[in-house]
Amino acid sequence: MLAKRESGVFIALLIMCIFLSVTTSAFLSVRNLLNVGRQVSLIGIMAVGMTFVLIAREIDLSIGSVYAMAGIVTSMLLTQQVNVWISIGAGLLLGALLGVLSGWLSTYGRLPSFITTLGMMSAVRGAALLLTEGQPVTVSEAAGATEAAVAQFTSLGRGRLFDLIPMQLIFLIVVVVIGGILLSRTVLGFKIYAVGGSVKAARVSGLRVFNIKMATFALMGFLSALAGILCVAFLPSTQAGRTGVGIEMDVIAAAIIGGASLTGGEGTILGTLLGVLIIGVLRNGLVLLGISAFWQETAIGLVIILAVGLDMWTRARRELSS
Repeated sequence: MLAKRESGVFIALLIMCIFLSVTTSAFLSVRNLLNVGRQVSLIGIMAVGMTFVLIAREIDLSIGSVYAMAGIVTSMLLTQQVNVWISIGAGLLLGALLGVLSGWLSTYGRLPSFITTLGMMSAVRGAALLLTEGQPVTVSEAAGATEAAVAQFTSLGRGRLFDLIPMQLIFLIVVVVIGGILLSRTVLGFKIYAVGGSVKAARVSGLRVFNIKMATFALMGFLSALAGILCVAFLPSTQAGRTGVGIEMDVIAAAIIGGASLTGGEGTILGTLLGVLIIGVLRNGLVLLGISAFWQETAIGLVIILAVGLDMWTRARRELSS
């Protein structure tokens, strides 16, 4: 068990928690732990999708823009008094379609996913700015939404199950469970691992490689949209030029820290969840210790470098031993 990547990540997380519980009195409080869970929920939801994409040996840099666009479209529909669930469904569908477009360009279009999604990141962000004319979009009665719709929508982001557990955390748990089952217990998950492990071998085995990769991009777009909608439901205001900017770095970092490999074929949802928690605990701990917010980005950057270095080192060691 100690040889598994997830075990190392779990031990690192455990050490961080022990250190913070000793150095700060507030870390182990129920309120703070639930707050950490809520804070990492949106990144965690997107990181599950990124795990699928990375295992398939691709990458998606457009998720921050999709995150913003889905929230904006849902918000605008709500302010036009469209039904809450239809508005949310439209936002989720848009996210999935943008994911399919990125996947199609990266597969049938034969463009590197790094370049494709980098272009999509700017294109979708620009479309969001044009749609809103650069102005913030707010879900409120003053903006045109009905009182019932505002209450129903914001309960998805601000509500608490049993008046204790944040709804965003509930969504994360559901996505993690479903994602874990899809990846480890279904034929689709087996095919994704096969494609990421060796595209040539997968194609020779009769797998439709391009369609499988497109499915991972579609899932990524859907989950990015879900996270974006939950973000607006928590803080019912969004702006195309700011919302979701740079969030892709945290998402990719969480998946890589958890064991997903940039070279494909490796990764688990459990590992990704642990990676998300490491980022969340690290940031929360730095705040509790009174360390400058500027150091948070520095620390996350160093953790990313360490995680990628460890991934490359262990892969090279396995290749030498084999």
